[in-house]
Amino acid sequence: MIEIMPGMPANVLAFKGVGKISQEDYEKVLIPVVEKKLAAGEKLRLLYHLGEDYSEFEAGAMWADAKVGFEHLTSWEKIAVVTDVEWIKAMVGLFAFAMHGKVRLFADAELEQAKEWIQA
Repeated sequence: MIEIMPGMPANVLAFKGVGKISQEDYEKVLIPVVEKKLAAGEKLRLLYHLGEDYSEFEAGAMWADAKVGFEHLTSWEKIAVVTDVEWIKAMVGLFAFAMHGKVRLFADAELEQAKEWIQA
């Protein structure tokens, strides 16, 4: 599931992946928040934490993730991905070049640094 992370400023969308992440999680949690910010004309800052509680993505969730990112290529100001999962780090590295904003990877132990960076 995808949870909204509390305690972040209004200009930062912060999500945490817990357990198995499904396409429905994107459709009911992440996408509505992103679309609301875009409708308000805001540039997006995204913090996405896939830590120890994360276990896997369903195929539909991976498609939903890519779709959200690429549909709004020019809307991202900053993206921080926090994870120790090697394949996720590799995927972020592959697609970061296409994003117009800054993309940065952080290790799971660097969550606080990621929060500071995304807010700066």
